[in-house]
Amino acid sequence: DVAPAKTDFSALLKQTLSEVNNLQTEASTIKTSYEMGNSNIDLPEVMIATQKASLAFEAVTEVRNRVLNAYQEIMNMQV
Repeated sequence: DVAPAKTDFSALLKQTLSEVNNLQTEASTIKTSYEMGNSNIDLPEVMIATQKASLAFEAVTEVRNRVLNAYQEIMNMQV
């Protein structure tokens, strides 16, 4: 039998936050380049990068909210 690999929640969370940050940084860079008149970047590319960053941030926020709700429920349990 092969034991399933353990996932360290804090490492996974850190990696995810780093990826979301990278998406936001990339979107900001692309947007700035477009605004500065870079002819290699078109408007759809800017919109897609911005939307990716926005969706990633919303997903992380939703996960955070659910974790906090679960924590609150556990803390309110009577033992």
